[in-house]
Amino acid sequence: MSKKKSLFIRDGVNYVAPFAAISALFFLWGVAHGMLDTLDKNFQEMLHLKKWQSSFIQFSLYGAYFGMAIPAGLFMKKYGYKKGVIFGLILFAAGALLAAATAPLQSFILFLICLLVIGAGLTTLETAANPYTTKLGPPETAERRINFSQSFNGLAWVVGPLIALYVYGNQSHVEGEKMMSIVLPFAIIGLAVLIVAFIFMRLKLPEITEEDENAAHGGHGISATPGADMEVSDPADPRYISRKPLWENRHFVLGFIAQACYVAAQTGVFSYLINFVTDHDMHPRFDVKYGPYFLSLGFLLFMIGRISGSALMKYFKPTRMLALYALAVCVLLPVVASEMGWASLIALYGVFFFMSIMFPTIFALAIKGLGVKTKQGASFLVMAVAGGAVFPPLMGLIADTYGMATGFFVPIPLFLFILYYAVNGYKVKA
Repeated sequence: MSKKKSLFIRDGVNYVAPFAAISALFFLWGVAHGMLDTLDKNFQEMLHLKKWQSSFIQFSLYGAYFGMAIPAGLFMKKYGYKKGVIFGLILFAAGALLAAATAPLQSFILFLICLLVIGAGLTTLETAANPYTTKLGPPETAERRINFSQSFNGLAWVVGPLIALYVYGNQSHVEGEKMMSIVLPFAIIGLAVLIVAFIFMRLKLPEITEEDENAAHGGHGISATPGADMEVSDPADPRYISRKPLWENRHFVLGFIAQACYVAAQTGVFSYLINFVTDHDMHPRFDVKYGPYFLSLGFLLFMIGRISGSALMKYFKPTRMLALYALAVCVLLPVVASEMGWASLIALYGVFFFMSIMFPTIFALAIKGLGVKTKQGASFLVMAVAGGAVFPPLMGLIADTYGMATGFFVPIPLFLFILYYAVNGYKVKA
C-alpha cells in the first residue's frame, strides 16, 4: 500500500506557514473584487449615473488584466515570484490609498484611474499565486493545494460586500461630500495590503522551478523523463504533449475564448444583482441599503458551489460537470429575465451556484497538454479576465433601455459557448 502524500511536507520540510501567507493573497484580491462589484449601485445613487456608466468600475478593474498580465509574467521571469508578489501588493496598496486620497475631489474619472492601478496589482498577484502553491508541498498534491487556496478567495467574496455596507450606510448628498464614504474602507485596505507586503519582504519563500510551474497548471502527472512525453502520440493520453505552437492548439484557443466569455458573463451577473433586487419594477423589491447583503449571499452560494463541485469531480468528469452547470445557467437566466417574482430571484441565486466551477475548470482544460508552453498559455488565460471589462457596459445599456430584468438575457450566448466548449471544444487534437 502506498503511503498517503502530505499536503504541506516536502523533503522533510513543512511549508504550512508560507502556504498560509500565499493563501492570504487569494483572500486579498477576493475582498477587492467582492467589494467593488457591490459599488455599482452605490455610485449610481451618489453621482446620478446610469447603469452603463457605473459599469466602468468593472471596465477599469478588469481592463487592467488585459494590459498587465503579460508584463507581470515577464517581470517575474526576470526578478522572481517573490518580488512579483511584493510588486503586486504595492500596486494594490497604492491604488487603494490613491482612491482614498482623491475621494474629496468627487471625480469618478480619478476613481476609475485608481481602479486601474488596483487592477494591475491584482493581475500581478494572480499571475504569481498559483505557481507558489505548487511548490509548498509534494507535486502530487499540487491541485489540492490550489483548490484549498481558492476557497479563501471564495470566502473573501462573501466578506467584500459586507465591507461595502459602510459605504452604503454613510452616503451624503451634500455637494463636495458625496464620495467621502469610500475614504475609510479604501484607506484601511491600502494600509492592510502594505502590511502584507512588508511581511512578504521578510518571508523566506522557496524558488519556483519550471517543473513547479507546470504542476501549477495541472501538468504534474507528466513524465519528467526527457523526450518521453514526445513519444506519446494519442491526444487522449494524459501524458500527451502538443508539439504545435501555442495558438495552433484548438483546445487552447477555444479555452481562451471560453474563459473571456465566462469572466464577462460572471462580471455582469455579479455587478447587477443589487440593481436587480432594488429595481423599482421588480417584485419583490428591497431597499438599496440591504443590497450588499444580497450580493454576499450570492457569493456564499458561489463558494459552496466551488467547494462541492471540487468534491464531486472525484466521481464525475470535469467536462461533464462543466457542461451540466453551463446548461443549468442557460435554463435559469431566462427565468431571471422573465420577471417571475420570487422564482426569478431564486433562479438568479442558482446562477451564482452553477457559475462557481467554471473558471478553474476551463483554465485546467485549456492548458492541457501544452508542456513547456504551459506558462505562456496561463499568462494569456489571465489576460482573458479582461472580458469582464467590456461586457458590463453592454449589459448595463440593455438594462437602461429595456429594463433590468431584460439585461439578464444578454449573458446567455456566452454560457452557450461555454457549453459547447465543455461538450466538444476542450478536446485536444493531434
